[in-house]
Amino acid sequence: MKDEMLTLTQEWDKTFPKSDKVDHKKVTFHNRYGITLAADMYTPKNASGKLPAIAVCGPFGAVKEQCSGLYAQTLAERGFLTIAFDPSFTGESGGQPRYMASPDINTEDFMAAVDFLSIQENVDPERIGILGICGWGGMALNAATLDTRIKATVASTMYDMTRVNAKGYFDADDSEEKRYAMKQALNAQRIRDYKSGEYELGGGVIDPLPEDAPYFVKDYHAYYKTERGYHPRSLNSNGGWNKIGCMSFINMPILQYSNEIRSAVMIMHGDKAHSFYFGKDAYENMINGNKYTDNKQLLVIEGASHTDLYDGGENNAIPFDKLEAFYHEYLK
Repeated sequence: MKDEMLTLTQEWDKTFPKSDKVDHKKVTFHNRYGITLAADMYTPKNASGKLPAIAVCGPFGAVKEQCSGLYAQTLAERGFLTIAFDPSFTGESGGQPRYMASPDINTEDFMAAVDFLSIQENVDPERIGILGICGWGGMALNAATLDTRIKATVASTMYDMTRVNAKGYFDADDSEEKRYAMKQALNAQRIRDYKSGEYELGGGVIDPLPEDAPYFVKDYHAYYKTERGYHPRSLNSNGGWNKIGCMSFINMPILQYSNEIRSAVMIMHGDKAHSFYFGKDAYENMINGNKYTDNKQLLVIEGASHTDLYDGGENNAIPFDKLEAFYHEYLK
């Protein structure tokens, strides 16, 4: 098992200010596919002993310099050792070709983060949690289904990426005919890519913003395409995923055994988010027939949009006090 040699930016290039309450450094770790992942580690200043730890990732198409880093740094201010990592094929992490996604590999990325945290001298391996944002909220739940070492999971403003790829937004494309047409188009794209020798990008968040853009597109634009959240390595801020990058999601649903998760889970969502139905349905499916429901909760943030839970929006919508209390309760 050998880590790839990655080129890591050492200067502070986050979308949020650096805290003077934590120590920060770059680290790397590898997953079971041999891909080396890049992460920012945040440690409470003057911490001693073995700490509870949390691995953070997301949103889907973002990088660790955006909101996952904000979550990680803020939780470190509150006593947790945290890492915010770039998923395989994106950001500063390794993996070729670039800008691909995989239900399996991206779930594995979270489990590899648990591997890494478990062997740190200043981490208690019995007190490890994870936190996934947007599409990585779904991946976090998927990892919690599989990884018994994870003691507490938060899915914030989550997407089920397999559901949205197979059925479209609000399940509007949930038919055999529409899926067949989509698969035809993707397979035709594969031929074009193979002939050209390059993967064609699908495009990030649209810019300039059309006046008649849907609400959720405006919500994304306000984060990814403005000073609020733009980052040069972020897929959503720039060229986006490869057009065929998420193809396997159509035929590989995640969360099949989420109602067998025994560890603690909080699904956190804003009621004004276009994605709210993902969180509500994931919660209902998780507790349906589950023998371990006392440690499961759906936390609804009134008035919050999807991206309000990226960085707090205008009203500091991220309930960090409740996140801290949740992790302290279940990582004790």
